[in-house]
Amino acid sequence: MPEIPEELLRRSAEAKAKALGLPVEQILAEMRGEAPVTEVPAESVDVPRPTFVPSPPPPSVPEIPPEPQPPDPASAPPPAITAVAETPPAAVKEPAPAAEEPAPAAPEAPDNGAGNGRLAATVSVRPSVPPAGVPEGVRHQRLLTVVKARAIQQVKADPTDKVNTWPHLMIAEFTALLAMTAFLLVLSTILQAPLLEAANFNATPNPSKAPWYFLGLQEMLSYFDPQIAGVTVPTVIGIVGFMMIPYIDRNPSTRPSDRKLAIMLFTIFLAGSATLTILGVLFRGPGFNFAYPWVDGVFFDDLKDWVDFGGH
Repeated sequence: MPEIPEELLRRSAEAKAKALGLPVEQILAEMRGEAPVTEVPAESVDVPRPTFVPSPPPPSVPEIPPEPQPPDPASAPPPAITAVAETPPAAVKEPAPAAEEPAPAAPEAPDNGAGNGRLAATVSVRPSVPPAGVPEGVRHQRLLTVVKARAIQQVKADPTDKVNTWPHLMIAEFTALLAMTAFLLVLSTILQAPLLEAANFNATPNPSKAPWYFLGLQEMLSYFDPQIAGVTVPTVIGIVGFMMIPYIDRNPSTRPSDRKLAIMLFTIFLAGSATLTILGVLFRGPGFNFAYPWVDGVFFDDLKDWVDFGGH
């Protein structure tokens, strides 16, 4: 059962308390179920009765009155003799205003043997006057419109820019997967990548380089302190920085022209990482010193067999 708002509950309690003559707090407690309902005798409750207004009688067709009969001279009373006294001119007063004319009597109907030629008097019920004020706590409601119930899930027939995952997306991804697999097979056939000899801790290779995906950090060690290049930068940029990107760039659009901030952040990271990796692969020689690959050669094991700059 939905909970009744406190404002509506209090208004109803005030109206009921005013009608019953009880405290408002007691009525509120009864409505909330915190106190037993007070029994009120039926005589003390003033229930307004509906007032019926009779409809006006239909217009009656005027009837022709019967011909008047001559009065009987025997039954006629003798004429009254009225004495008129003379009034002195000083005592003459202005005539009193004429009294209101009585309402005309109902027309007589022809005698049908039951009513002696007279119509029954029409009793008109005086319409009741509605109360001038609205009782306290009563609010008039009116119907604005009728809203038809709708389904929870709306089915739209209009075309949109969305496609189904199958088969549209899955076919494109599966095609890209097959193309990349074929490219890797061809590349692994052409390039020779033999395993090196077992590691010898007595003979450290010079230069000793990390794999290509770690050469960016190794390149940074030649510029900064190990605490900064090995701990601070990977933690701040690699962990905290990437976690803050969704909170920095809150643009919900998927169009590249609207995501300038996100594209700028990724471009800066990609350019920095690629630059450090290329420097470590091609431009670092013995002792991890700076060297030109077209003069000193390439000192990276994965490129020695198939990259040759000037015959070195």
